[in-house]
Amino acid sequence: MDLTLGLVSLLVLIYSAILHEIAHGFVAYRLGDPTAKLMGRLTLDPRSHIDPVMSILLPLVLILSGSPIIFGAAKPVPVDPFNLRDGRKDMALVSLAGPATNFLLAGVAALLIKLLGFVPLGTEAELLSGWFLLIVVRLNLLLGIFNLLPIPPLDGSKIFALLLPEKEAAAYLSIGMVGIFILFFLLLFPIGGFSLGQVIFNLLIFAEGILGL
Repeated sequence: MDLTLGLVSLLVLIYSAILHEIAHGFVAYRLGDPTAKLMGRLTLDPRSHIDPVMSILLPLVLILSGSPIIFGAAKPVPVDPFNLRDGRKDMALVSLAGPATNFLLAGVAALLIKLLGFVPLGTEAELLSGWFLLIVVRLNLLLGIFNLLPIPPLDGSKIFALLLPEKEAAAYLSIGMVGIFILFFLLLFPIGGFSLGQVIFNLLIFAEGILGL
């Protein structure tokens, strides 16, 4: 069962990440940038989105190791900000679309759990369905929360950059090349009393509480 749940979790994570990226591309297209559409990225076909390391290897290792924080990513959808009608503002909206999609998926799954009334002592089919929906909720909440962190190149950084003057925003976003290393460092090595992993976990519990789970 653990292996089955692990594989189901991986599939849920992959398609949640794909929908996350499609949302970026779709909103960019609606705001004037057809790059993702022209490159065939507005599709559910996983072959257009999967990154072997970030979409499969990393989340699988985290799942099998029993990590409380599970995340992954599809290949980023290309967006040309020069095609957007209002560069910085529209880029923030494009960035927000991905996490918003994950939160929407989590909300729909949580609503189904409540409407269908899954209980711990239900039938095996009910237990499997309840577990599946709970996996959808938790992984999408994690994806949404993780991507909203204001650390370049995550989506949250592009939203936060909108609050900064243009020059400072450009300097802030320029650390995106090393930002992923900063992110992993903070996740793996807590500094003093600060643990990024614990912050994400606490936000996850808070979000689940809002959804009534």
